[in-house]
Amino acid sequence: MIQSMTGFAEKSFEGRGFRAKVSIKSLNHRFFDWTCRGTPIGEAENRLRVLCQGRLSRGRIEAVLDLDFHDPSSWDIRINEGLLEKILVSVDRVGSRLKKEMSFSVDNLFRIPQLVELKRKDLTPAEIAFLESCFLRTLEDVIKARRIEGRKTAAQIGTHIRNVKRAVSRVERLVKKQPRAVKQRLRQRMKELNGNGPKNEERLSEEVSYLTQRYDVSEEIQRLKSHLDSALKLVASPKGEPAGKMLDFIAQELTREANTLNSKSQDIGITREGLLIKGEVESIRQQVQNLE
Repeated sequence: MIQSMTGFAEKSFEGRGFRAKVSIKSLNHRFFDWTCRGTPIGEAENRLRVLCQGRLSRGRIEAVLDLDFHDPSSWDIRINEGLLEKILVSVDRVGSRLKKEMSFSVDNLFRIPQLVELKRKDLTPAEIAFLESCFLRTLEDVIKARRIEGRKTAAQIGTHIRNVKRAVSRVERLVKKQPRAVKQRLRQRMKELNGNGPKNEERLSEEVSYLTQRYDVSEEIQRLKSHLDSALKLVASPKGEPAGKMLDFIAQELTREANTLNSKSQDIGITREGLLIKGEVESIRQQVQNLE
């Protein structure tokens, strides 16, 4: 099943030791690109990245973790007592000299650089397991959103592919008429050059055969059909394998064949169909950029 690369989900969870809010945003990217912001979780972040990469092949993943710890024992607080003692002595000295009582609030203490360090203890294995569960449940919602968007995009791509197939069928019908049209143009040209003089039908047939081979687009048509069949199989595949890069490659090949078709064409109808094909393929290329 084709997936988009865009999706978003946010969920809140209540655990034994902390509350967790997990937000995951998925955006377009050529490769897998990971960023994680919010509450620092140390090495546990790498575990979340591995879990995410195991589920998603491409896309820029922006994860935000907001953890609120309930248990005060989860925190370590370190006070630089030597520095605090020097500060208090200095404050007392200034207060004595000014004959004014000096005092510090707790808020003042935390504002002094290097005096107080407040640090969250490392997550326990149980807390890491809970956080992984929260992350995976949120990621599943992102994947669902990507699949829904992928189905919509796949349907649009399928419409463009069928439009191209119809255009190729019309080209086939026009190509069958090409030798007769070439012969008529040559006969008219010879008439203009020779007046009403005798016509060399054998020479005319040779010229028609030469020009028909020169402008033959049967190989381009067959390759177009083959690429279109491959694209339809990818779009309709029930497998969850990424198809965006392969569809982009097929779109490039379709554009190449359409260009060759136009360069060989001596029929305005074929040229018109070739331009239509290029327009439809360009729409496909724009849409596959959003597919995993």
